Amino acid sequence: MNWYVVYTKPKWEKKVADKLNQLGIECYCPLITQVKQWSDRKKKIEMPLFNSYVFVQLPDSERSSVFNVAGVVRYLFWLGKPAIVKNEEIEIIKKSLKAPNISDVSVSTIQVGDKIKLESGVFSNQNAIVQEVSNNYYTLVLESLGCILKIKFK
Repeated sequence: MNWYVVYTKPKWEKKVADKLNQLGIECYCPLITQVKQWSDRKKKIEMPLFNSYVFVQLPDSERSSVFNVAGVVRYLFWLGKPAIVKNEEIEIIKKSLKAPNISDVSVSTIQVGDKIKLESGVFSNQNAIVQEVSNNYYTLVLESLGCILKIKFK
């Protein structure tokens, strides 16, 4: 079975995950513990790692059953099809969050101006600056090679 990404109303991730579990739908909402500061106290709070996302594992024929839960907005789509997350990726997230030496985790998207290091492909180990980000491709500037790299998604 595939893991799909369900988009929820803001701040409804834990509620949606609880309701999906009650319906017998296998789901995963990765949580991290953060210390929040108020004017009079500090408190540890479990927060979702991915805002407004819950991962669900169910057969393709039963995908519509998640809409019986209040707070579910839609499925996340990638290139016109429901986004599928590999089981290995879910396991990596679970293992990473259980690691004792992790103190802070944050998720961010690649933005224009970011400096990145390419980890695979022909240009592996090259530093690049993100020049453009679109739905279909990234444009990267490889200063050390004096070229511009355009990476398209399938």
